[in-house]
Amino acid sequence: MEETVYDKIFKPKTYTLENGKTVKQRASRTPLILLLVLIATYASFRTTGADLSLLLKRGNQFFVIIIGMFPPNFEFLSNIWGPLFDTIQMSLLGSLAGALVAVPLALLSSSNIIKNAFVNGFFKFFLSILRTLPTLVLALIFTFLFGLGTMAGMLSIFIFTSSYVGKLMYEHIENVDMGAFEANESMGLSKVEAFRYAIIPEVLPTYLSVSLYAFEGNVRYAAILGYVGAGGIGLVLNERLGWRDYPSVGMVLLVLMIVVFIIERVSEYFRRKLS
Repeated sequence: MEETVYDKIFKPKTYTLENGKTVKQRASRTPLILLLVLIATYASFRTTGADLSLLLKRGNQFFVIIIGMFPPNFEFLSNIWGPLFDTIQMSLLGSLAGALVAVPLALLSSSNIIKNAFVNGFFKFFLSILRTLPTLVLALIFTFLFGLGTMAGMLSIFIFTSSYVGKLMYEHIENVDMGAFEANESMGLSKVEAFRYAIIPEVLPTYLSVSLYAFEGNVRYAAILGYVGAGGIGLVLNERLGWRDYPSVGMVLLVLMIVVFIIERVSEYFRRKLS
């Protein structure tokens, strides 16, 4: 009987070894996975109403805008420094405060430090809830509460950083070898003292590295927060785009890219020193 395409793809194959034993090789699941991906992609296009023909017709306008940004308007540079420093300040303050608050949150979520399932579960759930809140939505809520300005951006960055660093740190703490911690406790040290001498030296490099990485990302996120009134350079970017002043937009993006590049290089240098 001739083997069908279905048999070739989905049925397991049987091989006979030299010693006479037969071995069954499980059929590859790759074709099935590809089929499911294609079905999901098609369903997504149908559900969202995406129109690829529109992308082909209007996609060239993206390059029109990009070309319009060159050469950048260097005369606009004097209008950038103030909002840029606001962006860096709210990113730095939000990142620093968030990283500090993340420490007790990570400790209370670590099951090998706090032997209370209810406390661990509550704070892990709390960090999960904070991570599900989009930063833009938080910034929008805070603009309603505290008005337009960098206060809203700083608070949204603070919440994101505390949840992000807290989650990564409690996972790292739970994977630390507890031998030294238990030895310190058996010598009469309190949990706080045992944590200070046994756990902190293990997790401190990772904590600082993760905090620096969060600060890098927060500088970029802060530029977007200006679109919902959270202040900073994003507000200038939104205004210039609204006026179709593409050369000034190019100047804002150029300055922002240079600042982010410098921050990333400095942060990478310190992370290498910590590793």
